[in-house]
Amino acid sequence: MLLAVDVGNSNIVVGLYDGENLKENWRISTIKDRTADEYGVILKNLFKYSEVDIKVSGIIISSVVPPVMPALREMSKKYFDIEPVVIGPGIKTKMPIKYENPREVGADRIVNAVAAYDKYGGPVIVVDYGTATTFCAVSEQGEYLGGCIAPGVGISTEALFNKAAKLPRIQIEKPPNVIGRNTVQSMQSGIYYGFIGQLDGMVLQIKKELGHSTKVVATGGIASLIAPDSREVDIVDPLLTLEGLRIIFKANRG
Repeated sequence: MLLAVDVGNSNIVVGLYDGENLKENWRISTIKDRTADEYGVILKNLFKYSEVDIKVSGIIISSVVPPVMPALREMSKKYFDIEPVVIGPGIKTKMPIKYENPREVGADRIVNAVAAYDKYGGPVIVVDYGTATTFCAVSEQGEYLGGCIAPGVGISTEALFNKAAKLPRIQIEKPPNVIGRNTVQSMQSGIYYGFIGQLDGMVLQIKKELGHSTKVVATGGIASLIAPDSREVDIVDPLLTLEGLRIIFKANRG
């Protein structure tokens, strides 16, 4: 089985593939000072409570948090006796990167783009709701063109709570009405409908350059909440990054 690990700023998403089939997936907190042993124990415990017979034969890791990588590399060797494939320079993606400096592009953005183009064709826009909200554009020919980076829903909401003395910390969810009748509903409305407006507005601007037949794929932890009221999102694919890791692993290791 292939162990695919996507390290984000807030969460680490782990998937187990048997060939092209995703058998299990889990989400754990990203903690920068965890040791290799801690990661090993966490994964072994997750495996223990799975109903799948797990024999890991390959590992691929994508990370936007550099301090986590040494522990994950050590964990892969110590607990699975495997040298992991790590997304970075020199990895085959079969996708030309048109960024001015390709090394600046986050690993997760490239992995998402590879998966979206493989599954849905191009041109395609990938909107990823993580700690940051990213918009990535892929051409009809499968070239990574670049994109946009905006503050994420979670950190924007937290900033509102931290910087406004009278505003409470709230749960991000769809309110009953756009016009809020109390402070919590008013904040939920501003966040929920505000980010839908950002999503549709940004996509329309990108489509002016890519073409209006461009597909739009939303992914990330909160995509399933935001996307249903969007006029522009065609597909919600919460585990798109894991699929991209599987595709890239196959391209590099057969």
